[in-house]
Amino acid sequence: MLKDVMKTRMLEAMKAKRTVEKDILRVALGEVQTIESRSAKDATDEEVGKILRKLMKSNDESLAASEDAQKKAVLEEENAVLSALLPKTLSPEEIVTALEPVKEAVLAAGNDGQATGVAMKHLKGSGAVVEGKDVSAAVRSMRS
Repeated sequence: MLKDVMKTRMLEAMKAKRTVEKDILRVALGEVQTIESRSAKDATDEEVGKILRKLMKSNDESLAASEDAQKKAVLEEENAVLSALLPKTLSPEEIVTALEPVKEAVLAAGNDGQATGVAMKHLKGSGAVVEGKDVSAAVRSMRS
């Protein structure tokens, strides 16, 4: 499980005195524990992945707003740690290829939103790991 990998990496970071890695993993594990205590069950890898992506998004927003070079370096290091834990997502080009079986349905959809819905349903059903913004970009390129 992803949570167990995070715990192991945090302990390794503590021993190696990698403070930034230890701190961000501690925050992420705290978020996981909060979810688990609210639902009274272990968090799934999907739920843990959502937490990691949420933390990365927050860091990205802070990066865009910050002018402090030292703070930016820490946020970038945190994002590198978090992204290394997540499964590889498909690029927009790979998504277009994966959507070949439903290309006609994507093109026939009334608008980009409906086409994205068709695409997401197909991709999730096939077990593909994708980001919503990448699916939107792939659908727009297919429909243009």
